[in-house]
Amino acid sequence: MEKADTDTDTDTDAGHARAVAAGYAFDGPTLDLGALMVDGAPDPSVQIRIPLGMLTRHGLVAGATGTGKTKTLQGIAEQLSAAGVPVFLADMKGDLSGMAAPGQGGEKLTARTRALGQQWSAKAFPCEFYTLGGEGTGVPVRATVSAFGPTMLAKVLGLNATQESSLGLVFHFADTKGWLLLDLKDLRSVLLYLTGDEGKAELKAIGGLSPQTVGVILRELTAFEAKGAEPFFGETEFNALDLIRSTPDGRGIVSLLELPGVASRPELFSTFLMWLVAELFERLPEVGDVDRPKLVFFFDEAHLLFTGASKSFVSAITQAVRLIRSKGVGIFFVTQTPKDVPGDVLAQLGNRVQHALRAYTPDDAKALKATVSTFPKSPYDLGEVLQNLGIGEAVVTVLSENGAPTPVAWTRLRAPESLMAEAEPAVVQGIVNASPLLATYGPAIDRESAYEVLAARELEAQTAAEDAAAAKSAEDDAKRQQAEVAKAERESRGRASPAKAPPNLIDQALGSATMKRAVNTAVREITRSIFGTRKRG
Repeated sequence: MEKADTDTDTDTDAGHARAVAAGYAFDGPTLDLGALMVDGAPDPSVQIRIPLGMLTRHGLVAGATGTGKTKTLQGIAEQLSAAGVPVFLADMKGDLSGMAAPGQGGEKLTARTRALGQQWSAKAFPCEFYTLGGEGTGVPVRATVSAFGPTMLAKVLGLNATQESSLGLVFHFADTKGWLLLDLKDLRSVLLYLTGDEGKAELKAIGGLSPQTVGVILRELTAFEAKGAEPFFGETEFNALDLIRSTPDGRGIVSLLELPGVASRPELFSTFLMWLVAELFERLPEVGDVDRPKLVFFFDEAHLLFTGASKSFVSAITQAVRLIRSKGVGIFFVTQTPKDVPGDVLAQLGNRVQHALRAYTPDDAKALKATVSTFPKSPYDLGEVLQNLGIGEAVVTVLSENGAPTPVAWTRLRAPESLMAEAEPAVVQGIVNASPLLATYGPAIDRESAYEVLAARELEAQTAAEDAAAAKSAEDDAKRQQAEVAKAERESRGRASPAKAPPNLIDQALGSATMKRAVNTAVREITRSIFGTRKRG
């Protein structure tokens, strides 16, 4: 009985291997992922591939920490570059900088690649290094506040739906005034204006915008600036089309955005990546279905993008993912489990590379069950397989050239041919210094915008107020001086001796000597008669 069961299992495995081989046999150009695992070992005769044209149907690379997701990204990016397809990668830990240097072989690596049927050779790939706002080593990537827009900025600031709508009104108000919002101080200046005495009337005229809500936005913006976000906003604004470049020999350039410096601001870098996608969507022309993508964009740590996101933000992402396919761009979200990505977005991801998952907790078990439910039916017990995948192994299903999902395949993935570690700092710095983009994006400029306009208005108003105050002070001084002069004149007149009037006839008579003697004699006689001193006769 046991032998019969074994024979049945063997027949099942062989039948599945044939089905997988047929399902991954494509006519057009492909990207090789690895070899099918059969009885615990890779079968080099059954190669697992993705049609290059189907990469615009997007994808998901998921798995627990330490299961090999980064190396999967590196291997895919190498093959895309070799096929002439530019690639964008967010380098969270700096590990992917090794793509700029050839890999290091060894017996272990040789044995692994030989078992996969991979003809491995050490290679370096053309890379361009970027950094957000100039923090780190790379060509600075900046965005203006206006280009970033209220929806994405509200996500970064952690605003609710009502506050997000109010922020949109602030942007509209600035547009109607012709006040450019280039950096964060521009937006702060507009908010301060609307909450100040001069702007209260205009704030009241903006429907649905309350002083309290503006105050909340202003506080969140101030806290955001305090975290060091100011350098990421401003000019020269990065042109996302510069990600779509090739070398003279036809290889696609791998653009690596260094992110270790912004680890404390995860919402910022994840939203910045989404801004790049939005810019690509706005700038690229429609091309329809293509035999190979114009660009493949890998969105690492995707769960950070969706955590706390508003409905309008998720809706914007969903629309961008759905429509950007027609622009020839493929997007791969990279995260731990499919549940990190909203269902509407997940439904747009046609290609899946699922690394191992763990089920140590009830939440892990729930995530594992949810992940299994998203795969097509297969002979595998996926709940068990996903927990037993080795490092560098994954369960794969992609879209075939006719758009149908391929059979689920337990795959051992190819090894990268570039350095699977950080490149030497001197190598990275040399590439940055030689970049033709450094002259364009290196210098930060600060032209006249809302901050300068409002500062000039405030200075003008302050100067006018100071001039008015000075004029009033001068007028008061003049009045005070006039009053002091008048007072001095009055006091001077009061101290002067009055002019004597000329004596009249009576005064003249009394003043004569004869009259004085007569009066004195009369007075003596009267006195004597009163006091009895007059002589008796």
